[in-house]
Amino acid sequence: MLKTPEKILVIRYRFIGDTLLTVPFLRNLRKANPKAQIDMLVAPVSGEIIDKCPYVDNFLYFDTTRKHRYENSNQEKKNFRYYVKLLREKKYDKAYVLKRSFSSAFLAFCAGIPERIGFDTECRGFLLTKRVKYDNSKHEIDCFLDVLKADGVKECDDYLENWIEPEEEAKVRDYLKAKLPDFGKKRVLVHATSGNHNKEWPKDRFARIVEYLANEKGAQVIYAGTKNDSATYESIHSFINQELKTQPLNLCGEFSLRESLALTKMCDLIVGCDSGNLHIASSVKTPVIGIYGPMDEKKWGAWGENNKLLTADCSCRPCALKKKCKNEHACLSGIDVEAVKSAIDKML
Repeated sequence: MLKTPEKILVIRYRFIGDTLLTVPFLRNLRKANPKAQIDMLVAPVSGEIIDKCPYVDNFLYFDTTRKHRYENSNQEKKNFRYYVKLLREKKYDKAYVLKRSFSSAFLAFCAGIPERIGFDTECRGFLLTKRVKYDNSKHEIDCFLDVLKADGVKECDDYLENWIEPEEEAKVRDYLKAKLPDFGKKRVLVHATSGNHNKEWPKDRFARIVEYLANEKGAQVIYAGTKNDSATYESIHSFINQELKTQPLNLCGEFSLRESLALTKMCDLIVGCDSGNLHIASSVKTPVIGIYGPMDEKKWGAWGENNKLLTADCSCRPCALKKKCKNEHACLSGIDVEAVKSAIDKML
């Protein structure tokens, strides 16, 4: 009798950046298990960023909260019991719990999944059949790969990648050609927002960068994000004190998350603060200048050899936002405009 292919569940819901960073894990898992059914439990918004991933057979959407500014969907919320029942019915053989919360391990336990491999965090080790040490000094991609290694899976590679549908790329390209007077100009995506405002570089400094890109580098500046992010860019423009040779193109709210992926790929550079958008850029090989404050860039930085991650020499960083700042966000204000200009000169 032929053995039924193994059914594997990967649990990593919430946050665009964290979801993207699972791609090397998923690729290595698929290489080791070419015939297995591999499903992934993701959040309804952030999960879209990799929903064309060929290493996953089915995406299941875990939607229980409206708390996060970038994670809300219009779908009816389900409770925890609903997902326990759903996963029980699917009869998974194994779960990799890449999310570090107690509740994610508890979910796999309650769903009766026999093998449960994950990080030994938040006092949840007793819920797992194989515990993996979580190393805060490693990049999150390497931490995810540690889970595979602990389960006897050999790591083959660790690069980021992503997949864009031809119609998504065509829609964005046609839109840009219609909106931009000079489609051949260098395009720079300036991203000044983050899921946590405490990661954002001062708006007046972003204004100086917009001026530099438009007037000194002859680039087309583009803004992207949700419709609500437009207010941030309007605020940035209130600090601009010279006439711009090329006006920035504000595309906030114009594209879906998937289409924003295509937009990022069509840009020559992204300059932005610590956010999932920098990981999006890395996944489509768009060069990144990342501005990192309270978070550790060695752990959460945009993945790729050619990216430039800027930080300040500040004794209290990285604090990982675990305490209220008493230094007026010196980790961000300590990154001056000239450092960003210098990085632009080298990369653009």
